[in-house]
Amino acid sequence: MRLFNVGGMNCAACSARVEKAVSAVSGVDSCSVNLLMNTLSVEGSATDKDIMDAVKKAGYTIKPQKSDDTKKAETNAEEAPEKPFLKRLWLSLTFLLVLMYFSMGYVMAGFPLPHFFESNPALVAFVQMILTLIVMIINRNFFINGIKGVLHKSANMDTLVAMGSGVSFLWSAAILFIMVNRQLGGNYEEATHLLHELYFESAAMILTLITVGKALEAKAKGKTTDAIRSLSKLRPDTACLIKDGKEVTVEISQVKTGDIFAVKPGESVPVDGVIIEGETAINEAALTGESIPVDKTAGSTVSAATVNTSGYIVCEATAVGEDTLLSKIIKTVTDAAATKAPVARLADKVSGIFVPAVIIIAFVSFVLWMIADGNFSHALSRAVAVLVISCPCSLGLATPVAVTVGHGVGAKNGILFKTAEAIENAGKTDIVVLDKTGTVTKGEPEVTDIITNTDIDEQTLVTLACSLEAKSEHPLAKAVVLFAEQRNIGGKPIENFSAVSGKGVKGTINGKEVFGGNLEYIKEFTDIPQAFIEKAGRLSSAGKTPLFFSEGSCFYGIIAVADVIRNESPAAVEKLKNMGLRVIMLTGDNEQTAKAIASQVNIDEVIAGVLPHKKQQAVAELKKEGKVAMVGDGINDAPALTAADIGIAVGAGTDVAIDAADVVLMKSNPEHIPALITLSKQTLRNIHQNLFWAFFYNALCIPLAAGLFTNLFGWELSPMMGAAAMSLSSFCVVTNALRLTKTKLNK
Repeated sequence: MRLFNVGGMNCAACSARVEKAVSAVSGVDSCSVNLLMNTLSVEGSATDKDIMDAVKKAGYTIKPQKSDDTKKAETNAEEAPEKPFLKRLWLSLTFLLVLMYFSMGYVMAGFPLPHFFESNPALVAFVQMILTLIVMIINRNFFINGIKGVLHKSANMDTLVAMGSGVSFLWSAAILFIMVNRQLGGNYEEATHLLHELYFESAAMILTLITVGKALEAKAKGKTTDAIRSLSKLRPDTACLIKDGKEVTVEISQVKTGDIFAVKPGESVPVDGVIIEGETAINEAALTGESIPVDKTAGSTVSAATVNTSGYIVCEATAVGEDTLLSKIIKTVTDAAATKAPVARLADKVSGIFVPAVIIIAFVSFVLWMIADGNFSHALSRAVAVLVISCPCSLGLATPVAVTVGHGVGAKNGILFKTAEAIENAGKTDIVVLDKTGTVTKGEPEVTDIITNTDIDEQTLVTLACSLEAKSEHPLAKAVVLFAEQRNIGGKPIENFSAVSGKGVKGTINGKEVFGGNLEYIKEFTDIPQAFIEKAGRLSSAGKTPLFFSEGSCFYGIIAVADVIRNESPAAVEKLKNMGLRVIMLTGDNEQTAKAIASQVNIDEVIAGVLPHKKQQAVAELKKEGKVAMVGDGINDAPALTAADIGIAVGAGTDVAIDAADVVLMKSNPEHIPALITLSKQTLRNIHQNLFWAFFYNALCIPLAAGLFTNLFGWELSPMMGAAAMSLSSFCVVTNALRLTKTKLNK
């Protein structure tokens, strides 16, 4: 996917115009405009030049988005996005207040003016025109963009505002000429009466109120990307490199892969790396959402923007710049925000014809009122009110603001949605399929039970086991060795070591043969008491693997090893069930082991003994019964992740699984699964609320402005009130989306 920055877009009609123009380019497979971010995402073989030419021809500016654009955006993030609107607003208000004194204060309320004004109504009108012109010049962007839109056959919100304000000004200017003519002809009373026909204050008020809305909208929109900015701020500006045995502080941009750098307690890790000296605890909350620091020693990896909480460490840089995990997270969130959720399609279709339809409604309203009562001023007021109250922006912003905030909330909690479609579809899940190994369980075998024979103590058994398994590559052997290391139990030198595939290992210690392996293998060398055979059966039923050990014909005992369940798995499954979801465990393990694990986490349905290529088929069958979310971490899960409606990869999984997934959990915590579904549902609900408000607002206010309810209920809407309502509509949509930041994901 290629990203472009597009300038000149002001409303949903603009984004629809850009999408239509780019979609027509040969080689474009799909494109999406994000009105909130002012970005265009394109997929296909079309050249950048063809894409840019199409956008320019449509009347907008465009440039490819480069890595430094993100950095510039981060740098400029400190500047309030509403600042240019506020400057225009304060200037507009200054002149508008004076204008309102002349129009409403003097003409309607009888406020005093210098004597020469009271005897010269044309001069009062002329002052109003000058003040209005000043406000129009201050807010000239509405007219510039509106006229450009018409010239490029892509009328937009600015076109409506410019027409509403411009028509009011031109009508008032015409009245001014009539006033001058009447006053010069000696008809002073008629000239004074015409002051009530002026709409100069409406022309200026419309522009000012719309600017108020733009300032509020810009401020609220700025908050939607707070999550990305907060992540970016965590990146340190400098790094402490070690060169020739000395510490040298350099700019972060100067760090290269392979450089050696130091991180002191309390400092942020500058780039991704691996610890080569020292040990510490790293706070990874910025990336995973987990506040508890993770212990790190030599050989452990560290990521940029995480915080060293205790010890002094020396690391080797493994990824810098855009290759760091932090940069990839920011890019994922940004790219996802540039995509479009399916729910936005209806709004897009409406937006494409919205502005022309509003212009037609305004014209028809004017004509009908002229026919009905022949009052040109009243008919004009209805037409202007229709133009300024219509708000295509709220339609265009309804989806992207909610999606962007949702992505930000997810990123803060270690949940990365790759697309807007993913954040929408996750909330529609009916069935959650959990891979066993690495998802429900830790994916790393651990020693769970030690059962010694008579006259054999635990340390003797573990010493023998450690001595044998130290030379084995089997995962179960590594679990035994790790268990011994954690208890400071060392093995003995072993000779003549050999592994018997599918059975066990053997060797010689101090001239005596020793053996380790499964029941059938050890029975070849010694007699195993029936009580131990029965215990082994119970261990197997519980999903554990019993390993038997002996020295010659002397049976030492059993060490049971199992891939233990994650501490969070039972609570995660319980939360999923409470949400009304069907939870299934899918695994390639035998049915006995699978059911034993499932019972520990209260999963009722198990699909066991499934080969990797069959997992995809199992998911496809389940999709016939509802929307399926598949959670996995291994290479063998990739086909199933792709086949599911929503593929969810845990962060500790393989790159293949992560690439195949729609959602990535930065922390291998099963409780993030119900959290992401909750966030998706909240985001989708927020989108529906925004779309309802946008459609309801326009469906109600446009007929009201046109005067549809005037004869029925006596309801009318002045152009100024219409402008005020329009200025707040988009602000309400954006503010509603910001409520997502309060979403509680860990209930």
